[in-house]
Formats: sequence, C-alpha cells, structure tokens
Amino acid sequence: MKVLVTGTAGFIGNALAIRLLERGDEIIGIDNVNDYYDVRLKEARLERIRHHPGFTEIRIGLHDRAAMEEVFLKYRPQRVVNLAAQAGVRYSLKNPYAYVDSNLLGFVNILEGCRHHEVEHLVYASSSSVYGANTRMPFSVHDNVDHPVSLYAASKKANELMAHTYSHLYGIPTTGLRFFTVYGPWGRPDMAYFSFTRDILEGRAINVFNHGDMQRDFTYIDDIVEGVMRALDKVPQGDPGWRGGAPDPGSSKAPYKLYNIGNNNPVKLMHMIEVLERNLGKTAAKNFLPMQPGDVPATYADVDDLMRDVGFKPATSIEDGLKQFTDWYQAFYSIDASR
Repeated sequence: MKVLVTGTAGFIGNALAIRLLERGDEIIGIDNVNDYYDVRLKEARLERIRHHPGFTEIRIGLHDRAAMEEVFLKYRPQRVVNLAAQAGVRYSLKNPYAYVDSNLLGFVNILEGCRHHEVEHLVYASSSSVYGANTRMPFSVHDNVDHPVSLYAASKKANELMAHTYSHLYGIPTTGLRFFTVYGPWGRPDMAYFSFTRDILEGRAINVFNHGDMQRDFTYIDDIVEGVMRALDKVPQGDPGWRGGAPDPGSSKAPYKLYNIGNNNPVKLMHMIEVLERNLGKTAAKNFLPMQPGDVPATYADVDDLMRDVGFKPATSIEDGLKQFTDWYQAFYSIDASR
C-alpha cells in the first residue's frame, strides 16, 4: 500500500515506517523535525529509513494547510497513520499553543486530506491520558472520558471527537489508538525512563513524583508497532447494534473504532527504577516530590477489544524491554558500561 505516516522522525512513527517498508509498503513520511527534544536523535532515526527506495521524506508541519493539501494531492495515499503531535503532559502547561497548532489545526488538515482524496482508512494516535480523572481500573474504551486533566489529554480527546465527526459525515473509516507509556530503544528523551537513565549514568539525582507512589502500564515499542500495523489492516465498520439511548463511547454506527494499546500489566514506578539500576550497575540518588499538575497516579489498559478484533495483546515484560533500552542507550551515546 501507499501509506502516509506523519511523525517519521519521532519514536513510534520511525519504528512503524521501518516495519511498513520491510513488508513492502510505500511510505510518504512527514515530520517538521522540531526542537522539542534533541534534533540529533530525530535525524539519527531518519537515517535509518531515508535511503530506502520506498520512502519519501517531507519536512512540513501538520498545521501548514497549503503544504498538507499539496501532499495529499501529489501522493494520493491509500491509508494514513497520524503519529505526529506535540507530545508531553507537563510541557502543555508551559506552551499550550503548540498543542493547538499541531494536535488540533494539524489534525483538521489530516481529516480534510482524507475527506477529499478518498483515503481508505485513517489511523491516529490518541493517548492513555484521555482517561484523566477516571479511577476505575483497568481503563476501558467503553468508559466515559470527559474529564481530562491536561491540555495534551484534551487535545487527544478532541482528536477522537473530530475523527468521529468525519466518520459520521463522510464515511471515512477512522481508528484511534490510545497508547500507554511507550518505551524502548530510540525513545523520547522527555520520558521518565530515558531521563532517569541519563541522570543515573551522569551521577545526578532523579525526580520521583508523588513520592514514588505511581504505576504505569509500560508498553514496549515493538508491541506498539505490531498493534498499529494490525489496526491499520483492520478497516472499521459501523456497529449496527449501537444505540443513541445508551451510547457506547468505544464504537459507533459510523465506521469508527477506538483501541487501547497497553501491556495490561501496570508496573510500580519504584520497580521500574530498580530495574534501571540493575541494568546500569548504579544506584540512583532520588528526590521524592509531590504529584505534578496534569499527572495521574496510575494507568492500566483493558485490551479486550484489541485482542478480539486484531488478535494481539502486548506482552513484553518491563525487565526485557528496559534491558533492550539500556543496551541501546549505552551504545548510541557511546557509554562504557564497565565504568
């Protein structure tokens, strides 16, 4: 297939592009390679794919309406995977406009491109953060998610609502994927496991929020990519049993679906730190701090719908996944593991 993938310099988008190219798909890759985090890492990711004959690299921002219209008109992708976004919960407290430009304006441009160029299926990244103030565990796509606690979460919930509108009005099949704490080699430096590794190796104390009383459903990058690929190949149909009198948030009469992609196994933050310490052979100095605004104490994915519809459940353990990450980190940054 010809697939437009946004965010191909990003963590998930780059890993997905590699897998799609390996199976023979043609990839039109969009990324503006902004400086939210180390541009050198983004460029290194792109080096893994930019010389592949099936890959076309385009450097634009999703909010650039004219440029996005030109991409859809010129390349006419059959399917679209939108993974580009302004990420991060805490950064949304500092720079809210970045989230409006990329996650809202940019997503409208994606939807309009799909509408006017007969795209067969749009798959887009949502986030576990949409569950916000929910405390019922595990988080289910059939739960109400009307109480986000950060602008980032609100922008992702808005994406789901916008996608549903286009599925309803124009019959565009859309699938939203709520990712749960993605980690692994080539990951994002703003994520805790990455910054903890850097600080432990450099002898700095790590900041442990909510005094360490946190749990996350850490999900390994390879599992995320497998889930995205299976969802991409599963074009949603409308649910004939859906009823407005008792509306199910996870489905619709329109060709619209939502899935959690998580490990279905929350890990305590302090256990994650212990695994890092073992892998690195160093004990972390720790600053125990209160909960940060916009954060939540725990995440836990119900993946029953994912298993039922695409036959897949993430299963990589935190021990195996973090070993892969710390090995990559020390090799990528040329760190002597014996020092």
